[in-house]
Amino acid sequence: MTDITPYAPGPATGAQVLRNGGRWTLILTRELRHAPENVWQALTDPAHLREWAPFEADGSLATVGAAVRLTWAGTGQVTEATVTRADPPRVLEYQDLRWLLEPIPVGTRLTLWHSIDRRFIAWGAAGWHIGLDVLDRLLRGTPIGRLAGPGAMHFPGWQQLVAEYARQFAVEAPHAPARPAQKS
Repeated sequence: MTDITPYAPGPATGAQVLRNGGRWTLILTRELRHAPENVWQALTDPAHLREWAPFEADGSLATVGAAVRLTWAGTGQVTEATVTRADPPRVLEYQDLRWLLEPIPVGTRLTLWHSIDRRFIAWGAAGWHIGLDVLDRLLRGTPIGRLAGPGAMHFPGWQQLVAEYARQFAVEAPHAPARPAQKS
């Protein structure tokens, strides 16, 4: 069941970028009040991923060597990913993503590294920010439904998050596509 309580993202915090030549890596860190094993399952299990992630996976991401097709929300774009590292419940790597799960007294410190085109770094930060909020609510047992892909760009608070991250990273915020016309 999805909680219909209005969701509003918090401030743009817990993110940084690393620049190595022309390559940019977005790093987001979030403390979650959930055990690493539960967070690991949400990061690797296709049923969990479709509830919060910006993609759907056609198989589990829990095993090194697993070849999985990722279908990106709202775009239909499909990419092939191979899990290059899976050390449950600590480290997961595939495609251009790396997840680190560290146990802390209140749950898990989750860190994401995402290699991303510089032009879209603020969008990526805002998208993952919202996705991690949705993940946290899902693990709490109060899911709010996936907010990802082009649909997230029309979500209240999206533009503010993008602008805040763009300022933090000293980049220009890309312009969102126009909102589709509503039918009368």
